[in-house]
Amino acid sequence: EAERLARDGFVVSPRLAGFIATPRGQSRTPAATAYFTKPDGARYVAGDTLRNPEYARTVREIAEGGAGALYTGRIAREITDAVAAQPRPGALSAADLAAYAPVERGALCRPYRVYRVCVPPPPSSGVALLQLLAMAEHTPAITEGPDSAAAWAAFAQLQRLMYADRDRYVGDPAFVGVPVDGLLDATYVAERAALAPGLTGAATAGRPPGGVFRGPDATVEPAGTSHFVIVDADGNAVSMTTTVESLFGSGRMAAGFFLNNQLTDFSFTPTLADGRPAANAVAPGKKPRSSMAPVIILDGEGRLVGLIGSPGGSAILAYNAKALIGIIDWGLPVQDAINLPNLVARGPGFGADTGMFDASILSRLEAMGIRLRPNTSENSGLHGAMWRGGRWDAGADPRREGVARTE
Repeated sequence: EAERLARDGFVVSPRLAGFIATPRGQSRTPAATAYFTKPDGARYVAGDTLRNPEYARTVREIAEGGAGALYTGRIAREITDAVAAQPRPGALSAADLAAYAPVERGALCRPYRVYRVCVPPPPSSGVALLQLLAMAEHTPAITEGPDSAAAWAAFAQLQRLMYADRDRYVGDPAFVGVPVDGLLDATYVAERAALAPGLTGAATAGRPPGGVFRGPDATVEPAGTSHFVIVDADGNAVSMTTTVESLFGSGRMAAGFFLNNQLTDFSFTPTLADGRPAANAVAPGKKPRSSMAPVIILDGEGRLVGLIGSPGGSAILAYNAKALIGIIDWGLPVQDAINLPNLVARGPGFGADTGMFDASILSRLEAMGIRLRPNTSENSGLHGAMWRGGRWDAGADPRREGVARTE
């Protein structure tokens, strides 16, 4: 199907058309300009059919040759040539690609209410999402529902605590000791949750058992992320978040696809003046920390009952947590939970879909010291499904162009 779409083309959507028309950045590199310009010299617009025969060839070669077709041979040569091009040529070599091997990591799972929530382990930030859920179990106000200002206030303050710990401790476990068990330790979680009602500004990181207190983080995560969930007729399931960063990655193309810009997921300030490194400091061979945290939900007997996930840069954790709380704690249909206004609290401020909150909730939140400002994070694109009443209850975020199909 991927080969067919690349060969025969697909219709440019309004969202993609908007990115193509962006007057600066990765949409205006030589490779992007060549790809997004029609034979008549005009750039593609919504409704046009965009074809990519080079990518069709690439997909076919990978289907026939497996992973080796990507890491060696024609595709690998085109990748290294694109990286080595001016300006700012990189040093990626054929040997680097040939020697690469993905790291397979087991899922990180913890109980939440009557379910078991599974996420990818570090360097993903799934542990932070599990920490927020664990703190929510110590926060009765969370259960009051979407019409409660107290519930939204508690959700915001728990985020502040979660992000403070995530930013300080999570990185590539091959390079830094990530205190996963400490961040999810029952006593530590309860102590952190107890701080939420009294927060009056940005939270500071705690000291979880086994944690080495590292330098502060200065990671900036650009936009350019997507998410989807699939369950097939045999019960196989995938919840997948993926990114090239910055809309069109590095803006360089090879073999019909954009090369990613993932180095921007490292901390832009790797060390303090005293040399103490951030957990997410850049290093050779190190994998950057990611906020991507696709979720699979199991019941008490280990059976698949749900999937959820979202793009959104660092706000992914807030978006996923909102949907999970809406579905599990507030008993909402998946689409209604996804439709809820977003609220992102990382650091001193509160970004939100202010126009989607009832005025009475906004005023009550402000009386509690929580003044919502328009959300400046990458927008959410939640996709999810929950097995309920013998059928899949599914939803897709109206903020993007996704759809939910249950046939």
